[in-house]
Amino acid sequence: MPLHLQLQDLLALGYSLVSRVAYVTYIGLALRRADAEPVSCGAAAYARFRRRAAFLMYHDGVAFVAVCILTRGTFDLPLPLAWRLAGAALVALGVGVKLWATAALGADGYYWRDFFEREIRPVPTIAGPYRWLRNPMYTVGYLQTYGVALLVASGPGLAAAAFSQAAIIAFYRLVERPHYQRLYGGAAPAPRRFSTSEEPG
Repeated sequence: MPLHLQLQDLLALGYSLVSRVAYVTYIGLALRRADAEPVSCGAAAYARFRRRAAFLMYHDGVAFVAVCILTRGTFDLPLPLAWRLAGAALVALGVGVKLWATAALGADGYYWRDFFEREIRPVPTIAGPYRWLRNPMYTVGYLQTYGVALLVASGPGLAAAAFSQAAIIAFYRLVERPHYQRLYGGAAPAPRRFSTSEEPG
């Protein structure tokens, strides 16, 4: 499966990786800072964080799609139709599970509201995919990135997908898991397995 890369392909990949680093670094530092505050940061701080995190997250998504499109056809795959069908299946599965998990958590759980408003203690949920999967957001919920790269036969896209997933798992281990260990004690729960609503969506 040889790669056919030119300078512009590597630049596109670099831009995607920088976008992912910017997103994960911002949410990691902002959440650590909020978690270290002796008192709750409040709703206004959460609203600012959510706006900035959403902007960086959407930009990161656009950068990933851009690298896949700009570097399409750089990865020679045997039986290209079979690989494209596999890619389409991964996109459907990943997007479906991520939307399902988001609905189960609610928007506040998705954006880590409890870091800023500690009186809103997350409620453990087994709704949606959490009934069967320990960590649908950061595992199956990332399959669509690999699927998009396979659909367009993008080698840099596959590299960006792997980097993106590794970065969010690192964020979980360094920021999110310690937060829930302090909140609940003992073993850390699965990432984003909590709803800020008594009745998970």
